[in-house]
This record gives sequence, structure tokens and C-alpha cells, in this order.
Amino acid sequence: MFRPLPAFLGTRYTRAKRRNHFVSFISLTSVIGLALGVVVMIVVLSVMNGFDHEMRTNVLGIVPQASIQGEQPIDDWKKAAEPMARHPQVLAIAPFTQMQGLLTNNGKVQKILIDAIDPALEPTVSTLGNAFHKEGAQGSLEALQPGRFGIVIGNRAAEKLGVGLGDKVTFVAPEVSVTPAGMFPRMKRFTVVGIFHVGAGEIDGYMALTHLDDAARLLRWKPGQVQGLRLKLADLFEAPRVAWELAKTGNYYARDWTRTHGNLYQAIRMEKAMIGLLLLLIVAVAAFNIISTLVMVVNDKKADIAILRTLGATPRQIMATFMVQGTIIGVVGTLIGALLGILAALNVSRAISLLETLIGHKFLDAEVYFIDYLPSQVMAEDVLQVCGAALLLSFLATLYPAWRAARTQPAEALRYE
Repeated sequence: MFRPLPAFLGTRYTRAKRRNHFVSFISLTSVIGLALGVVVMIVVLSVMNGFDHEMRTNVLGIVPQASIQGEQPIDDWKKAAEPMARHPQVLAIAPFTQMQGLLTNNGKVQKILIDAIDPALEPTVSTLGNAFHKEGAQGSLEALQPGRFGIVIGNRAAEKLGVGLGDKVTFVAPEVSVTPAGMFPRMKRFTVVGIFHVGAGEIDGYMALTHLDDAARLLRWKPGQVQGLRLKLADLFEAPRVAWELAKTGNYYARDWTRTHGNLYQAIRMEKAMIGLLLLLIVAVAAFNIISTLVMVVNDKKADIAILRTLGATPRQIMATFMVQGTIIGVVGTLIGALLGILAALNVSRAISLLETLIGHKFLDAEVYFIDYLPSQVMAEDVLQVCGAALLLSFLATLYPAWRAARTQPAEALRYE
């Protein structure tokens, strides 16, 4: 089978056992260094993708993407929702009422934000229903029945209060009731009918759910009155504009996720870009090790280069020969790194979880981070970009040694042979 001379010589030099074992060792370290750089980039970018995905689904899927609220309770929320539902960006609408206060049980106190919801409509605008399928979760949203004053809390709040399904907790509202005996805080006993587990400490520890009718009775509102409407949108990033447009349809004001969690989300996106750039420098260092490898090979093969020149090989063919050799080193290192990186990224969450179990230490504490586990999501786009960058840097690293090889003068190289 016919092969061009540069390809034949480049692959032969790569496979051959060199007399200079140090050069062989440097070639091996170049491949290993490049592979490790690619592995690190793929794993870290996959973890950042995992954080981005968890932020979108677990946090931004549960907190309101956009909400419309009135200065006074909304009497007929269905009528108010009709013009909003016609907006092309609005996929679903559900009513809600929020109450802040404290939950107490046997002397234990936990601050809480109660979202009063309609259990039938809430799954259309929230992914909280999925949080009942995780480890440590119990009950369901359907357990919230009007008039029973049931409450659904996160697993971290349940642990702090020491309660389970069927237990009673007391909600203390930041208001006082005036009685002949004096002023007393407004309190109400709730029954725990569900425990969810999102994995985000902010939600699992400080958020609770109850029924809209129970909240209206607690707030002494008329039946059917709600605080506002929660919207699910087709495009998450259109939330500020859409919420503002819908607020102008009535005497409402708008809120969206960019005000509550926008800084955190933007920080994750920026960190991914910056970390990717910094890790690319590791790949660049590994790729440019190829320069030292090929320079040593050129010095080792000067006699061979001179003989090839005397036999009629052109400087361009000599240059192409060493470019092929360096490119093969880059391709092998990149492919090994890509395979190992994908395997590592697919199993890093499981590996970290196992390590936490073995040493008894939690690396990601939900009190500090917005999730309590290490997510990972491999994206083909990132893998292709990392491999492409590694191959490009490897190819660029071959140019200078190959150019030096092409400038070899046969007479000078063979003078002492």
C-alpha cells in the first residue's frame, strides 16, 4: 500500500525503539501529560455543567421563574390569569401565597418560608414533585388537603425540628394578636404530611408548603384570595422582560429569578469560563512538551535527515515527517485523555459519594453550598472543544522542531559521522 514518505517516516519514528532511551521517556511523558490535561479539563467542565444543570432544574425549577403580585390580595386569580396565559412565553400559571415565620417543636426553632399552593396546579410550574422520589423523602403534594392544616417541609428542616410524618409543628407568624390578657404572637398548629429532599440546603432547610385555603384562613383573608401568580416560561432568560410586560396589564408588580438567584447562576457560568481557560493552560504546557521531545528527536536523527536529503528528500518532506510524528503523539495523548476523561466524568459523582462514606466527611455541606452532592454532566460539545484545542496546540508545537529539521545541512550533519 502506497503511503507518502513523510507519513511513512513519521509513523516509523514513532513506533521504532530509539537508541536514546531518554528521548523515548520524554515522548512518553508528553503523551501522559497531554492525556492528563485533557482528563482534568473534561472532568472539571463536566462538574461545572452538572452545577449548571442542577441550578436550572433543582433550584430554578422550584423557586418561581417569575411571579406577579398585587399590593392587596387578588380576589379572582383565574380572571387575572386569563390575559397572562395568552402571552406566548407563558406555559403555565399557578396561584400562591407566602408567609414567613418560625416553626417550633419541643423547644426547637427553625425559620421558615411557607408557600401556600394549590397541589393540583403546582406541578405545572414547579419540579418540586420530583423531590419526593429521592432518598429521605416521604409523602406527596397530594397530601395537602384544604381545612386540615397539613404542611410539607424539607428533610433538613425535619431533622432540625426532630419531626416525621404525622407529627405536629407550631407555626409562629411575625404578627401579634391583641387580647384582654395582652398581646400574643399569632400561632397555628400544623401536621407534617410530607417531607421532600431537593438537595439544596436553602430549599430543604427553609422552605415549606401548605394549602392555599389554609393560608387564607390563617391570614384572615376571604376564601379564594391569593397573594400572587407564579409563572412558568418557555425561555428562562426572558423572565425579566415577560414579568414586566405582564405586570403592566394590571395594578401588579413583578419579581423574577434573576433578582433572587441570578447572581449565583451568573457566578457558575463565569466560573466555568474562567476555569476552562485556566485548565487550557495545563493542556498547553503538556502540548508544548512535544517541542522538547521533537527537538531531541531532531538532534538524535540528524544523520538520518542528512542521508534522506542526499537521497533527494526535500526540506518540505523532512518538515512534514516530524510534523506527522508530533501530531501522532498529540492524537494518541488526546484520545487517551478523552476516553479516560469521559469515564471519570461519568463516575465522579459516585466516586465522591463513596469517598465521603469511607472517610465520614461531607465535602459539600448544604449549609454552605446550594446543593449537597457533586453533580456531573458530560456534554459532547465540551469534549469536542477540549479535544480540538489539545490537537491544535499539539500541531502548533510541531512547527518549530520540524522547521529546524528542515534546515539541517547534510554536510554539517555528516561531518563527524
